[in-house]
Amino acid sequence: MPPKIESLRVIDRLSVGPVRVERRRLVAPYRVTGSGRQESVDLIYRWEEEVFDPKSAACHNLASMIAAQVALNYGLFCREIEFLGPFDSRDRRFLLSMAENSAREIFVKKFLEPNPFLIGEAAALEPEKRDAYLLAELVFPDPEPRGHDSWATSPSRVGILSSGGKESLLCYGLLTELGQDVHPIFVNESGRHWMTALNAYREFRSSVPKTARVWTNSDRVFSWMLRRMPFVRPDFQTVRADEYPVRLWTVAVFLFGALPLARKRGIGRILVGDEHDTSVRARHQGIPHYDGLYDQSRYFDRALSRYYMAKGWGMVQFSPLRQLSELLVEKVLLERYPDLQRLQTSCHATHVDGDRIRPCGRCEKCRRVVGMLKALGGDPTRCGYTPSQIDACLERVVSDGVHQEGAGQEHMLSLLGARGVVPAPTEGRRGFQPHPEVMQLRFVEQRSPIDDVPPDLREGLYRVLLQHSQGAVRRRGREWIPCDPLGNPAANLNRAANRKDARATGPTNEDSERKEDPCSSSAN
Repeated sequence: MPPKIESLRVIDRLSVGPVRVERRRLVAPYRVTGSGRQESVDLIYRWEEEVFDPKSAACHNLASMIAAQVALNYGLFCREIEFLGPFDSRDRRFLLSMAENSAREIFVKKFLEPNPFLIGEAAALEPEKRDAYLLAELVFPDPEPRGHDSWATSPSRVGILSSGGKESLLCYGLLTELGQDVHPIFVNESGRHWMTALNAYREFRSSVPKTARVWTNSDRVFSWMLRRMPFVRPDFQTVRADEYPVRLWTVAVFLFGALPLARKRGIGRILVGDEHDTSVRARHQGIPHYDGLYDQSRYFDRALSRYYMAKGWGMVQFSPLRQLSELLVEKVLLERYPDLQRLQTSCHATHVDGDRIRPCGRCEKCRRVVGMLKALGGDPTRCGYTPSQIDACLERVVSDGVHQEGAGQEHMLSLLGARGVVPAPTEGRRGFQPHPEVMQLRFVEQRSPIDDVPPDLREGLYRVLLQHSQGAVRRRGREWIPCDPLGNPAANLNRAANRKDARATGPTNEDSERKEDPCSSSAN
């Protein structure tokens, strides 16, 4: 008989907290109980300026929520997750909802699909249709805090969750050009992952006064937890892969670390740069899921915006890039903000070369970036690639492909072939078909509606983006129909026609979600 999902529950109790709050730091114990023993590690966040008042109950509440995010990856593996500290009813609902969603996503993406990190029976799990996939009971033993911590914020103050990637760089360029008060916030993990952001951070720190950095050892806590899971191969750190072994709730670990700065600076809008293909609703043998991209989707943005509003924090979260393909993001950055594009680093296996961080030139992300830049007529050497790395990446773009929406990959290959950068396709060879919509702004009700962007930013934003795109289109059935995002928004959305198609594959009811969503176009 094949193993059941319950075989993953290998930890009796994971306890988080209570958090020790200092003016520039928080420390939260993570304690694992199982097999008759208890072990612990400290999760730490540190800021470069004072963000907490250790005597404030509101600060303890926020710090506790920051510390809780890492634990939401382990709802499949524990019998109980205990959150020690002041969590109110809104916090508890949020944590439970995100833990339930993460458990389902991790089960589908990490255990039902091929995963090089797994060993033993866990690698042979079969699909199970269940009402809920969260195996852990979430426990909050401490009383709820009293009072309400409202934040004074301004919509013109924009915090951007920043890295060395093209999306956050483009968000910074666009919002700065639109006259917003932009605060780039870099979150520094203690391991090598930080090197990806280092070129951009150093440049921003010297030229953008409101740049901020948050340090955390969350990556060490993740590795510590993996060593307590018998179904993860013990040499996991030697495996070269473009994914994490068993976690998917990652963006929130960084995002919540930025919130104390948002509170202190009165930031009213949080931007996480995500493009068109990250809002996905799919099914795996009858199990609905978000293809492992929930924390990059607009559903995530809306859930966080609802949570912020319910807490009285006066913030909304969105991406100004939802209508753009990854290839179009690269094009706008390359053509409009070339000084920012040269800082672009997407590789997670970088190395130090003098005073600059350089990409490895061998991983999937490297060949994707090189492929896009060459397809657009750009020069990959500007962001650190050597000629030999470029040649190797282009060869593997054709032979191995990239992790990108199918239309985007085919369009990139068609552009590379047209430029003579890769061999022209032979007769009957697939994968080189042009998809013009990839270079257009795409408005789709479920993925990229026009009202995802606040009204005061829309006209300026779309005017800039239309200068670098090949127009705009909306989805109608299987067709892309030209539209004008600067004209009548209602005509562009065609809500009723699109909503029916989207509901057919979604894991939740979008209509009921919309009714309670304070981050609608009217709220923005």
